[in-house]
Amino acid sequence: MTAKKIVLALPLAAALMAVTATAPASAAPHGPWHSAWGASPQAPATTPWYPNWSEAGFTGESVRQVVRVGAEGSELRVRLTNAYGRAPLRLSGATVARAAGGAAVQPDSVRTLRFHGAQSVTVPAGGQFSSDPVALPVKAFEQLTVTFYFEGPTGPATFHNVAMSLSYKAAGDHRRDPAADAFAAAQPSFSWYYLAGVDVRNTRPGGPGRAVVTFGDSLTDGFGATPGADRRYPDELAKRLAASGRSRPVLNAGIGGNGVLNDSACFGESALDRFRRDALGRPDVGTVILLEGTNDIVLPDSPTPDHCTVPGPRVTADEIIAGYRQLIREAHARGVRVIGATIPPFHGSAYWTERGEDVRTAVNAWIRTSGAYDGVVDFDRVLAAPAAPEHPKEIKIKDEYAFADRLHMNDAGYKAMADAVDLGSL
Repeated sequence: MTAKKIVLALPLAAALMAVTATAPASAAPHGPWHSAWGASPQAPATTPWYPNWSEAGFTGESVRQVVRVGAEGSELRVRLTNAYGRAPLRLSGATVARAAGGAAVQPDSVRTLRFHGAQSVTVPAGGQFSSDPVALPVKAFEQLTVTFYFEGPTGPATFHNVAMSLSYKAAGDHRRDPAADAFAAAQPSFSWYYLAGVDVRNTRPGGPGRAVVTFGDSLTDGFGATPGADRRYPDELAKRLAASGRSRPVLNAGIGGNGVLNDSACFGESALDRFRRDALGRPDVGTVILLEGTNDIVLPDSPTPDHCTVPGPRVTADEIIAGYRQLIREAHARGVRVIGATIPPFHGSAYWTERGEDVRTAVNAWIRTSGAYDGVVDFDRVLAAPAAPEHPKEIKIKDEYAFADRLHMNDAGYKAMADAVDLGSL
């Protein structure tokens, strides 16, 4: 990674935003739209995290997906993405409903999604599209289910790999089917497909407040948390804000395996390439918490290199810091605050090396002391167990916070991360 890469990353991000075709949304007299849920799109890929349906796509199938919204509203709209589609995406129809557990939905809550009044829509390759407003009042932290039906072949699907939430599919059109029976034949997936976001309208003065975007890798995505339980650190942070009376949407823009500097065939475009779209591309974003850099350090030392990690050049602390500086400049140019998060320890994982620990230590020292960020959350100090005096570099995650791989957190670890955030800094 060189300074040239850091400079040239900007046009790609701008180009991705330029091809986005979004249905127009009126603001008055119903009030503006607010982000309530979102996921960062990825190109179709077979990844080591979970098996998924992205490369096969869908033909004559319904896909039912569960999300938890972070803001209340009297109306909602659903955003579709075909960001990595090789051809226009034909959606034959879709519904939204309140979840009832698993693939079931509450029958009286099922609403048809329309697009400029039509039940079907074609989303251009590289684009996205928003549904018309739907009169389905929602509460913060309520689970919604979105069901897509694809009559014809979709081709490889734009998706989000590490959803930590189950999605379901069934042969035929089951958009309005409240029962889960039809979806029981296929093994569920831990990914989301073609689903970019859910927005709400809130007529209360001030609405739900400006969104906090948590931007990063699998530590933000929540790998290691209990699947389906919404216990990632952004989920826990949203709960803290609500309990304090300062409720704001907390949007998860993590991608498992993602890095600051380098693109990956499996883990998405680098932070430099996707930051404008996934963090700053939301009109109501007020603050970004930036937690990224672990994969830049560890993936070049992967004990089992594969198509997801190769090529993966080793990078220096200075190169990672240069990437951070660019992201901070972009955010500040948009009037968005950036909170820098230190990188947690990973000794005991299959990826640890002394070289990698030296890079992590140098990067964290800069995050704490440079003054480049608008605030700092020190995840490293909260999560780290004291090292033995004879091995000062061998710093591990505390046992009570560590997932089995010693690289990610468990539920308690992600809650400790959320608890470490100074709410006033947001």
